[in-house]
Amino acid sequence: MSADFWAGYISGAAGILIGNPLDLVKVRLQAGGDGRLGPAVVGGGPATGAAASSASSSSSSFSRALFQRTAALATGAAAPVLGYGALNALLFVSYRQAETFMTGSSSASGSISSSSSAPTATTTWIAGAVAGLATWIVSAPTELVKCRAQLALAAPTATASSVASASTASPASLSQPPKSPSSWAIARQVWRAEGVRGFFLGGTVTALRDSIGYGFYFWSYLLATDAWRRYETGGADQQPANASPSATATLMCGGLAGVVTWASVFPLDVIKTRVQAQALLPPSPANAPLLSGSTSPSSQPRRLSTLKVAQIAYHEGGMSVFFRGLGVCSARAFVVNAVQWAVYEWIMRELGAKV
Repeated sequence: MSADFWAGYISGAAGILIGNPLDLVKVRLQAGGDGRLGPAVVGGGPATGAAASSASSSSSSFSRALFQRTAALATGAAAPVLGYGALNALLFVSYRQAETFMTGSSSASGSISSSSSAPTATTTWIAGAVAGLATWIVSAPTELVKCRAQLALAAPTATASSVASASTASPASLSQPPKSPSSWAIARQVWRAEGVRGFFLGGTVTALRDSIGYGFYFWSYLLATDAWRRYETGGADQQPANASPSATATLMCGGLAGVVTWASVFPLDVIKTRVQAQALLPPSPANAPLLSGSTSPSSQPRRLSTLKVAQIAYHEGGMSVFFRGLGVCSARAFVVNAVQWAVYEWIMRELGAKV
């Protein structure tokens, strides 16, 4: 396989391992309420009064409990480590192919032929947008499983017996943080409930987010590295043909590109999170066939359209709700993408490929 593939795969997996704790906090803030969008989405209206107070209290208590367990910070990491590694590999391969198509053919050694033109900010943005759209088939299911694994709490239903046992439980047991299901458990649940189609819930808004976001991702990295080179050379426009950014330049420009990317699509990401995190009706019994032929309304999952979810989010907190968690996301984006670009370029150089 190409150097782009392996460099993209390894750098993507490394970025997820580093950024998952902050991503968990970001998703919780985006989802609102208790993380499962109970009163806000399923009920079809904003949480008000006592309901809103209860949701806020539940969210804060979850946050305190979450950080009592170090293992909880890895919740939902399995799906993106595997999926995002593949996504990042597909992203960089697609970007290189799209850029080559627009600027000219490249030789086997990786150098651009004399008949080709240098990439511009416009061609870079378009190539990034095309590459982002190409990742949709991987990003949609990966994001859905990740979000649900990070938001779903495996808490028992409040029956009379559970309430009675809770009243006699010791304070130590009550202070234990809730246990979240694994990515694999979430994936099996989605498969039983909806089959393959269930993994692409919110696929349209995910594709739109990725296309716009990755356009700005490569565009901002190109502009930042060019500006950094001019700064290092005192404003000289000409650079050696095989010049590569310094390690400091790669870290800083990669981190900046991540922040710019998320700032450009964060409202879309909030909507995507809420669409994908919508609660399901109880899944089919364990002994039911995986591909049930039943199409009765009672057996279908409860769903709201993307537009309806956006309207509910707006009624919940106005425009500010679409930027909830942006600070945490920006901090995560800087660290993750600084490391990701550094790992990518290091592997490319080790494999003897043109960066």
